[in-house]
Amino acid sequence: MSALGGVVRAGLGRRRVQTAVMILTTLMAVTASVLAAGLLVAARAPFDHAFAEQYGAHLTAQFDGTKVTAPQLAATARASGVTAAAGPFRSLSLRPRTASRSDVLPAGVDLPPLTVVGRADAAGRVDGVGLVTGTWATRPGQIVVAYGGLPVQPGARLTFRTAPGSPTLTVVGLARSVTGTADAWVTPAQAGALTTKGDPLTYEMLYRFRHAGTDGQVSADRAAIAAAVPKGALTGAASYLTVRQQQTANTMAFVPFLAAFGVLGLLLSVLVIGIVVSGAVGAATRRIGILKSLGFTPAQVVRAYVGQALIPAAVGCVLGLVLGNLLAIPVLGEVGRAFDGPSASIPVWIDAVVPLAALALVAAAALVPALRAGRLRTVEAITVGRTPGAGRGRLARRLTGRLPLPRAVGLGLANPFARPGRSATTAAAVAFGAATVTFGVGLALTLGAVQSGRMLDSGGSVVVEAGGGQAPPGAQAVPANGGPGTPQADPAAVAAALRAQHGTRRFYGTAQAQVAASGITGATTVVAYQGDAAWAAPQMVSGRWLDGPGQAVVTTRFLKAAGIRVGDTVTLTERGRRTSVRIVGEAFFTVGQGMELLTRTSTLAALGLDAAPGRYAVQTKPGTDLTHYLTSLNAALDPIGAMAQANTGETSDVIVTMDALVGMLTLMLVAVAGLGVLNTVVLDTRDRVHDLGVLKALGMAPRQTVTMVITSVAAIGLVAGATAVPAGVALHRYVTPLMGRAVGMTLPTADIAVYHAPQLALLALGGLVIAVAGALLPAGWAARKDTAGALRTE
Repeated sequence: MSALGGVVRAGLGRRRVQTAVMILTTLMAVTASVLAAGLLVAARAPFDHAFAEQYGAHLTAQFDGTKVTAPQLAATARASGVTAAAGPFRSLSLRPRTASRSDVLPAGVDLPPLTVVGRADAAGRVDGVGLVTGTWATRPGQIVVAYGGLPVQPGARLTFRTAPGSPTLTVVGLARSVTGTADAWVTPAQAGALTTKGDPLTYEMLYRFRHAGTDGQVSADRAAIAAAVPKGALTGAASYLTVRQQQTANTMAFVPFLAAFGVLGLLLSVLVIGIVVSGAVGAATRRIGILKSLGFTPAQVVRAYVGQALIPAAVGCVLGLVLGNLLAIPVLGEVGRAFDGPSASIPVWIDAVVPLAALALVAAAALVPALRAGRLRTVEAITVGRTPGAGRGRLARRLTGRLPLPRAVGLGLANPFARPGRSATTAAAVAFGAATVTFGVGLALTLGAVQSGRMLDSGGSVVVEAGGGQAPPGAQAVPANGGPGTPQADPAAVAAALRAQHGTRRFYGTAQAQVAASGITGATTVVAYQGDAAWAAPQMVSGRWLDGPGQAVVTTRFLKAAGIRVGDTVTLTERGRRTSVRIVGEAFFTVGQGMELLTRTSTLAALGLDAAPGRYAVQTKPGTDLTHYLTSLNAALDPIGAMAQANTGETSDVIVTMDALVGMLTLMLVAVAGLGVLNTVVLDTRDRVHDLGVLKALGMAPRQTVTMVITSVAAIGLVAGATAVPAGVALHRYVTPLMGRAVGMTLPTADIAVYHAPQLALLALGGLVIAVAGALLPAGWAARKDTAGALRTE
C-alpha cells in the first residue's frame, strides 16, 4: 500500500461516524435521483418504442360528415406542419351483442358501445395497427377487435342490432393501435353497410406532424387542421401525448416528489460532506503539518482528503443504485404489462450518469477544505492549536452571563458565537432536515386527501344496492350460474324505505350507462344522479356542481382527451338517439381512469336508457349507531330486493406505495441532517475539551455539561426550524401540482393547502428536535470525560 493510501485508510478508520454520515447521505441522494430520473425515462420508453415502430398518430381527429366532404379531408394532408396522414375513415358508434357462446360470455349479452372504423388494411403511413392474433378484415361480415377491449377471441360472432338488417359479424383478429384510434375495424364497404340512413356521418383522420413534442405544438397543429376545413367540421381530436400520459400516469406521478427529494439529498450531501472534510482538516491541522514535514506535497494532501470523501461516497452510490433499482421494480412493472411486453427497467445510462454526477458533487464539496489543507504551512500547522482564540465569542459570553439563566445555559447560548462558520453549517443542516419534514408531512396530508376524495359517492356512510346484478356500466349483468338474475328493486320502494328509516339524514341515487361521447374514442361511462348530491359531490377544480338538466361535470383528463373546456358541449349518442350536455364544472376523481361523465338522470332518459337508480348513497344523522342502522334498514329492504352495507371505499395501492416512499426518504434525509449536527457538535466538543476540563475543575456537574452542549445547538435548531418551515411549504406547493399534471389531473386547492396553524407550529419545532437529537451523543461523551484527561488535552 502506498503512503497516500495509508493516510486515506487511517483517516477513514479514525472518523467512523463521519464515514457513516457520508455513506448514508450519498445513498439517499442517489436512491431518490435514480428513481426520479429512471422512472421519467423508463416509464415512457415502451410507449415511445411502440409509437415509433407503428408510426403512431400524433393527432386522431373526428369530423362531422355533414359539414365536410371526404375529398376536403384528404386535402388536409397538405396542411401546414403535416408530414403524413391517413384517412378519411368512416367512424361509427355501435353497440354489439354476443351471437355465440364463449368461455367468458354466453350468447345474447349486450356489450358496451364500440367505435368502429372502416379501414382497408392494417398498414399505413400513420398508425400501423399491429395484429396480435388472427388476420385483418378483408371482406364484409368480418371485424377486427382492439386487443384488451372486449372479452372475445377470433371466431366469436357479434350482432349489431341497431345497424340496418342487424348484421352479424365474425371476429377474425385482435389488433393493437398504440394510440387507441378505434375499438374495432371493418372494411370500408362494411362500414357503409353498418351506417343507418339519416344518421350524421363521422369521419376519422390520423395525422403526424413535423413538430409535436409538446402540448403547445400539438394544439397549434390542431388549429392548423381546423383552419383547413369548414368551421365546426372538426368535432374532436385526441393527442398522442394525452394517451401516453394516461398509460404512464401511475408511474409518472412518482417523478416530481422523487426529484424534489433527490435535489434535497444532493444539496444536503454537498453540505454535510463539506462539513465533514472541513472538520477533519480543522481537527487534524497538526497531523497535516507532520505529513508535510515527512515529505507529502500539497497535492498529495489534497488528494488524501478528497479521497477520504470519495471512498465512502462511492460505497453510498453503489448501495443507492441497488436500492433505487429495487424500488423501481414494482412501480415499472405495470408499464410493461400495459404494452404486453417485459417489465420496464431503469436504463443503464441512468445508472451510470447519476452516480458519476453525485461523485462529482462530492469531490467539489471536499475540494474546498482539502485545498485549504494543502495550502497550510508546515511549521504553522505543527504549532497551531485547535481551541478558538480567547477573543472569539467573548462579547456573547459576557451578554449571556448577565441574563437570569443558569450558568450552563448561558455558556451554551454563547458557544455558537465562538465559531460562527461552524454554527452556520449546523443551522443549514438543521434547516434542510426541518424543510424535509415539512415537505414530507405536507405530501402525506395531500396523499391522504387524494385517497379519501378520489372515489365518487364517498361522502355517505352507507351504500344501498338495488339488486339486478352490478354489471359494468352499459353492459348486461350475466349470472355466474347461468340462471335468472335478481330483479332490480323498485326505486320508489327503496326511497320510501330510506325516508322511513330512523337515522337517515339524506340520500341520492345513481344510475350508470355507457354511451358514445363526441371527441372520445370508445365508450364513455355516464354516472347519472337522482336527487340532491351536492353534499357528496367530488371536489371541484373549476366551475360548479350540477344544478339542473342538460349539464355535466368531468375531470381535467376528460377535457384534455376531448379537446374541450368548461362551458363547451358534448354530444352523447346511444342507438341512434342523441342529446347534448354542457360542461359546467371540472372535478377531481380517479374512478374509471377519470374519464367518467357526471350528469343528471334526465340525460339517460333523453337517450332512451333506463334511468332508474341501481345504487344509493346514504348519509346518516350524527350519533347514529351504524351497525344497528344497517340491521334495521336491511330488514326493511330485504323484501323489496335491495341490500345496505357500510361504505368502506377502496384504497389505492399506488398512493400507499407513495406514502411509504415519502416516509422512507424523509426519515433518511432527517437522519442525515441529524448526523450532520452530531458531526459538528463532536468537532466543537473536541476542540473545546480543554475548556470543558477547566469548567469541570471549577465544579460543573455532568448534568450541567449535557445542558450546556445541548443548549449550544437548541437555539440554532429553533431559528433554523422556524426559517425552514416556509421553505418546506413553498416546495410542497410547487411539487404537488406537478404530481397532478403528471397524471393529467388538476388537484383541488383544498388538497394542496393542507397546512394549518397548529401543524405549522409543531413543524417549526422540528429543527429543535433534530438539533437536540444530533447533540445527545456528544453531550454524553462530554459529560463522561474525566477532568484530568480534559485538562491535559491541548
